[in-house]
Amino acid sequence: MFALKTSLADEQRRHQRVKVSLLGRYMLSSRREYPCQTLDMSPGGVALIAPVPAQPGERVVAYLDHVGRVEGVMVRPVANGFAMTVRATIRKREKLAAQLTWLANRQILGLPEDRRHERLIPRNPRSTLTTDDGVPHDCRLIDVSLSGAAVMIALQPPVGSPVMVGRTAGRVVRHLENGVAVEFNRTQSIETLNEQFG
Repeated sequence: MFALKTSLADEQRRHQRVKVSLLGRYMLSSRREYPCQTLDMSPGGVALIAPVPAQPGERVVAYLDHVGRVEGVMVRPVANGFAMTVRATIRKREKLAAQLTWLANRQILGLPEDRRHERLIPRNPRSTLTTDDGVPHDCRLIDVSLSGAAVMIALQPPVGSPVMVGRTAGRVVRHLENGVAVEFNRTQSIETLNEQFG
């Protein structure tokens, strides 16, 4: 028992928290998704500014720009949000540590923003989501990035199914409370996004 506590303490000391401000979404055990922003993060935990708090011990899944999917449990409240653990394999923790180092250095050195996952709010949110059967359905774009889109629509095609958002091909990667998240088959350019969704 004592050895376990020591290893957990060592684990916490090993992971230095980095102040990073990343946008994202999180899902609680209710399966509802909400927007969030990180305050700080380490390969072992993350503090989020979040409109709806998680309960202590509640499972949380977060999708963060530049980092991707992280999951864990809520461990304590923080101002305007909560802190959660990050459950990950050693390999994923190492990758996360490298990403956080890069993000921290980018801020310190003033490196240009990596726009791969930056979300843009379209000026004209009206679009169509065409399902695998070729039928277009009216939808509203919540936000768009170079790699995907969040779409408000009553329909929820199965995760993994191919769809078109406007004229851009992709696939459904998860269900949102009122729609779906779509990952594009190819990374788009800013010009293409502006032309289609601007």
